[in-house]
Amino acid sequence: MGLVEIENNAGVVRLTLNRPETRNALSRALLGALEEAIEVVATDVSARVVVLASRGPVFCSGHDLGEMTGRSEEEYRDLFEACARVMLGLRRLPQPVIARVQGVATAAGCQLVAACDLAVASAGATFATPGVKIGLFCTTPMVPLVRAIADKPALEMLFTGAPISAERARELGLVNRVVAADELDRAVEEWTGAILAQSAPVLALGKRAFYELRDLDEAAAYARAVEIMTANALQYDAQEGIAAFLQKRTPRWGGL
Repeated sequence: MGLVEIENNAGVVRLTLNRPETRNALSRALLGALEEAIEVVATDVSARVVVLASRGPVFCSGHDLGEMTGRSEEEYRDLFEACARVMLGLRRLPQPVIARVQGVATAAGCQLVAACDLAVASAGATFATPGVKIGLFCTTPMVPLVRAIADKPALEMLFTGAPISAERARELGLVNRVVAADELDRAVEEWTGAILAQSAPVLALGKRAFYELRDLDEAAAYARAVEIMTANALQYDAQEGIAAFLQKRTPRWGGL
């Protein structure tokens, strides 16, 4: 088995980190494998929703610190650029991405969760950005973290490195749901089922619009939203969806 396992089950693509012996630490090789897997999914027309999971008791312990001592400037830059490409790749996938989190998600592991569109965690999961404790501030993990939660709790995590519970992560908006460990897969399946019932092209349009509009001021966001929604309304699936609603039937999505 490879560092990242890819399984497509009727449109639900599961990407599984497979380094349980290292707590799924993001080695340079694992980052490369994950980047390649994301590229494959991005062009797979059968892929409707992505689940990011991992083997073993830990979701992801962050960067592999064993690879991070005594490196050159070029090697450090390559590592952090690869990590950034993975996180942006998750954001840019047309499919919704769900993080399935068990155990610890720390540093770049917490970054992975924040970079996903949705996240469900087991009740015993913990989240942290503890780089400050080893003299390496979690600057790249901070990028999606501050887009997921408010400034003050984000800075508390970043300044102290202290872990937060799954329930606190839910309160802050880092994860959507917290469930018992044996309910994780069922919770993921509820989301994947709901997503599979929708128009894939419309979801892709909506995901792209969400992240684009979020970073604009209100007036600019409205102006851009009007253009996006006008184009969307003219497309087949919108016309079919409206007709199905009026006729009280299930829509037959045909693609945009």
